[in-house]
Amino acid sequence: MRFLTGHTPPYDLTYDDVFVVPGRSDVTSRFDVDLSTVDGSGTTIPVVVANMTAVAGRRMAETVARRGGIVVLPQDLPTSAVRDMVDFVKSRDLVVDSPVTLAPDDSVSDAMALINKRAHGVAVVVDDGGRPIGLVTEAACRGVDRFARVRDVAATDFVTAPVGTDPRAVFDLLEHTPVGVAVMTAPDGALAGVLTRTGAIRAGIYTPAVDDAGRLRIAAAVGINGDVAAKATALAEAGVDLLVVDTAHGHQLKMLDAIKAVSSLDLGMPLAAGNVVSAEGTRDLISAGASIVKVGVGPGAMCTTRMMTGVGRPQFSAVVECAAAARQLGSHVWADGGVRHPRDVALALAAGAANVMIGSWFAGTYESPGDLLTDREDRPYKESYGMASKRAVAARTSADSPFDRARKALFEEGISTSRMRLDPARGGVEDLLDHITSGVRSTCTYVGAATLPELHDRVVLGVQSAAGFAEGHPLPTGW
Repeated sequence: MRFLTGHTPPYDLTYDDVFVVPGRSDVTSRFDVDLSTVDGSGTTIPVVVANMTAVAGRRMAETVARRGGIVVLPQDLPTSAVRDMVDFVKSRDLVVDSPVTLAPDDSVSDAMALINKRAHGVAVVVDDGGRPIGLVTEAACRGVDRFARVRDVAATDFVTAPVGTDPRAVFDLLEHTPVGVAVMTAPDGALAGVLTRTGAIRAGIYTPAVDDAGRLRIAAAVGINGDVAAKATALAEAGVDLLVVDTAHGHQLKMLDAIKAVSSLDLGMPLAAGNVVSAEGTRDLISAGASIVKVGVGPGAMCTTRMMTGVGRPQFSAVVECAAAARQLGSHVWADGGVRHPRDVALALAAGAANVMIGSWFAGTYESPGDLLTDREDRPYKESYGMASKRAVAARTSADSPFDRARKALFEEGISTSRMRLDPARGGVEDLLDHITSGVRSTCTYVGAATLPELHDRVVLGVQSAAGFAEGHPLPTGW
């Protein structure tokens, strides 16, 4: 990475401040770009879903891993819940999606509560033997009594195919069907999953992030308080593929002690830790035993740290400095926070990040854990909140005494409730992954990079004014 001549500023930069200069390229197609990462995380796209309670759950973990990313489960989850989620994710198919299911005698109300748990927009009706006998869509439930049975509204004329059928063949089967979802069946006729036309296309574009046994990957976080080594051991025994030691201020003694305690266990998996924003902090965390350092203090959409404390650093410069320090030690960094557009992900990778963490951007998707709500204009949204907010602190300290809970609640540094609207064009996390990865692939072609390390090595950046950044925005719809 280098700056254009005369463009190296004497001050720190964030993503909006910089732009990529197109250069000579012999990368002729976006599909010639390999988005695999090199940090040991096993991701085949540079996306890590942050360990936020409003974002990271089993549906998100399954879907993102199938497309090559990885989800970090929140540190507040009981180990038993983590074990259940890990077992669920690792039992999922690498191609077909897991649908919600209904029994024939379930009500239309039950169906309406479940359909929006999946972006494909259907629930599968199964008999007592687990064999699919119908499909229920939201459209089929409109205007129907809420107490009607789903057997009366389910479509029985639907496409089926054996699991393992070539996705392109499934795509062709769905070309003229009213419900664009194929029901995939196991050899005994039981439901194995579903596959949409778009899902069939994605199966040929993305490579799932899998462990040595060919199962989907999943990560989990642990805090720096309590018996960190015992919690890390329990998470490893639950089957997670990567551990994240996480706290807002990572450059502190308790973090270093926690990293040493976990790394001494030799659990045989990558260990990420953070957050920091300086070369010194990066070196200290790596010296303590971290193989990946999380970079970012204050840039998150739900974070009020900078306004409360004045602490933090513009994210692009933080990633540049920390990535350079990590590279000297043979380690890697994740850029955590501040991404709102695909360009931001590309710029974080250009700055030297191996992966980019995304949180609130994914909160407004079908796959996030929250319930789908609607506002007064009937627009769908989900609620999100910061992990240092009063709401998150209350959940994290539920076992404390009332006095201690009340005392800790005084020190919030995050938004407790925010409405994250579902984008009508990109309501599923896979839609956003398409959006992000297509942008990053295009950035690589402009730079002449066939891999992410080449992107960092070859990229030339310039510094722009606020007017320069605004110039890149398209006109609002309707002009």
